[in-house]
Amino acid sequence: MTGTITEKAEARLVSTRFGSESRVANAILSDDSGKIKLVLWNDQIDLLNVGDTARISNGYCTQFRGEAQLQAGRFGSIQKAI
Repeated sequence: MTGTITEKAEARLVSTRFGSESRVANAILSDDSGKIKLVLWNDQIDLLNVGDTARISNGYCTQFRGEAQLQAGRFGSIQKAI
């Protein structure tokens, strides 16, 4: 999936189920078909800014608190498209 980052929230620290802390931030990814919340973790947060085009490969969609969200997960990747 490829789209443009139209919004990006500040990063926050969360505890993982493995007892460590990670940074997480929500962004909005938009394309011609609509928009979806994109979850960015750790280094992904610094990679993308508002206005950038992002390419998500092998990502997956889940629902959190009734809202669909997209993330790359362990086996996917997020890249800044040029």
